Amino acid sequence: MNDGSASFISTMIETPITDVLQALGDPARLEIVRGLLDGQPRACGTFELGLSPSTLTHHYNVLRAAGLIETKIDGRRRLNRLRRRELDEAYPGLLEAVLAGR
Repeated sequence: MNDGSASFISTMIETPITDVLQALGDPARLEIVRGLLDGQPRACGTFELGLSPSTLTHHYNVLRAAGLIETKIDGRRRLNRLRRRELDEAYPGLLEAVLAGR
């Protein structure tokens, strides 16, 4: 039954910190995370990173598998949101440290 509620594709942050750091270690994925810092859901093609759609999809999949983002399916679009609260609860100060290390 379709009740009209949004569907989410998400992984709870249960991954080892090494997986989270690996996901954040790629410059393209780090730019995606920076673009999602405001907490607003964004479509995959929102960021002009100069990457092919398949490469962008790969980067979003890595971020999702590491539990860093969640994806809301909205018709044909997939809106992504940084799981900032969950990330900060699981690994306090990690995101700030990684972003400051640029």
